[in-house]
Amino acid sequence: MGMADIRELNRLAVDHSVTLVSRVTAADLGRATPCSGWNLADLLSHMIVQHHGFAASARGQGADPAIWAPQPLSDDPVAEYAEAAADVTAAYAESGVLERYFDLPEFAPGFRAPGSLAIGFHFIDYVVHGWDVARTLGLDYRLDDTLAEPALGIATAVPDGTERLQPGAAFAPSLSSPTTDPLERILTLLGRSPGWPH
Repeated sequence: MGMADIRELNRLAVDHSVTLVSRVTAADLGRATPCSGWNLADLLSHMIVQHHGFAASARGQGADPAIWAPQPLSDDPVAEYAEAAADVTAAYAESGVLERYFDLPEFAPGFRAPGSLAIGFHFIDYVVHGWDVARTLGLDYRLDDTLAEPALGIATAVPDGTERLQPGAAFAPSLSSPTTDPLERILTLLGRSPGWPH
C-alpha cells in the first residue's frame, strides 16, 4: 500500500460508515453495541468527536484534549455524523497532510504521529466502527476488497499488550480465531467477536 493511498482507503471506509449511520433512528440509540458498556448513542458520540479530533490534528490544532471529549448528540445525529465525516475527509485532502505531524493526546500526553500513520489509525477505527454500527442495527457488513488487505495489515500491527486492558482502551485484547476471512481476522485481532452478541 502506497502512502498516498491511505487517504482514499480512509475515505471509502468513512463513506461506508456514513451510509450505515444513515439507517439509525431515534429508537436505535439505546441499543447495545459491540463496544463494551456503550450504547449506540455513546458510539456515535465517540465516532463524531474522533472525526473532528483527527480533522483538527490534520490542521495542526489537535493538541488540546478538550477537542477529543465526546459531547451529547444533537437532535439529528445522522446529519451530525455526516458533517463530522465530511470534516475529516476534507482535512485529509489538504496538501501536505501526509507529511504533517498529528497531535493525538488520546494516545498519550504529548503523543504525535506522522500524518500517514495517523490516518492509518483513523482508517482501521472506521473499518471496525462501521462493523459495530452495522452489527448493532442488524445490518450486513461487507468489507470492500480494496480495504481488506491494508486494514488487516494495520490490525496485525496494533500492539496487543496490557494497554488494551486499561479503561478507555481503543481495542479489547485479541481473540483467537481459526478463520482466514479478512474481516473476521481484523475483528478478532482487535478484540471483537464476529458473532456478537453471541
